[in-house]
Amino acid sequence: MAISLARGSIHLEKPVYISSYSSTAGKKEGSGPMGECFDRIETDSHFGQKTWEQAESRMQQETVYRAMEKISLTADDIDIILAGDLINQCTSSTYSIRPFGIPFLGLFGACSTMAESLITGALCLISGAAKRAVCVTSSHFSTAERQFRFPLSYGGQRPPTAQWTCTASGAAVLDMQTKNAPAIEGACIGKITDLGVCDANNMGAAMAPAAADTLTRWFEATGTSPMNYDAVVTGDLGLFGGQLFLELMMKQGYEVHPVYHDCGVMMFDMDRQDVHAGGSGCGCGGSLLCGHFLPLVQRGVIRRMLFIATGALMSPMLVQQGESIPSVAHLVEIVSGEVDENA
Repeated sequence: MAISLARGSIHLEKPVYISSYSSTAGKKEGSGPMGECFDRIETDSHFGQKTWEQAESRMQQETVYRAMEKISLTADDIDIILAGDLINQCTSSTYSIRPFGIPFLGLFGACSTMAESLITGALCLISGAAKRAVCVTSSHFSTAERQFRFPLSYGGQRPPTAQWTCTASGAAVLDMQTKNAPAIEGACIGKITDLGVCDANNMGAAMAPAAADTLTRWFEATGTSPMNYDAVVTGDLGLFGGQLFLELMMKQGYEVHPVYHDCGVMMFDMDRQDVHAGGSGCGCGGSLLCGHFLPLVQRGVIRRMLFIATGALMSPMLVQQGESIPSVAHLVEIVSGEVDENA
């Protein structure tokens, strides 16, 4: 059963376990400081396909297969799959999931999609609607750039606030039987936040207020503070957005900095790799959650963490018309289960 603590804040009476997880990254991401944490690094950005969109679908599909194979599951063992990406109509996910024959919910939360899928999947399980679910998301530099900004051959100058869309994917299998695994205990569903940022090359500034709003609401609903968590992780605020987020939280009376991590900052070497303000994209937070943070929770290095995936819900057409960028941030509370000392 899920208990509402406050508007949008949820506590699960029984934990939903993340029994398996997998991550995939492209060559640039694999060459960064987090390269060793991914299950697979693909040096061919086309993933053996003819188009960038087919490449992203293939990457996501392989990530799902790998997550299931780790615990000897097939598509027949999965009751529902929840997937999303950045591309119009979530086409990367639609074509990725097509061969599985699994009941499918397509989700769009931009870069917040990994947390959105985990929340939705957990609620499906806790309600009894499903016994096992897969949550997956992905992004690809080449598919996102030509949809949201410029053709790849344009070669325009990127401002310092711009972030690099990660070619990466993360997938997680949820159930309520596996005890020796990271567990979802709570969540906070984000609200649309829009402070008038119109620059598509400054998504961190657009998303930071949403992340601060969601985390503040969670602290107020649960009576907790940063000191109750080993890690507070945002999906992809980047250098500038992350700093703004910390400042906004400080104004609310919460010093998050000692336990704060941003996947967009972690993904790349800012001095060696030309990514300006860091990484972004659905696959940024999804791949590092599944490749880096969940293994730390599995081993008990992190006992309790908050994963806050942030999404700029922008439409290229509306941005070109001068509209601002609405954003959302969804929060998932993940705790260490019965730790396997041999893990």
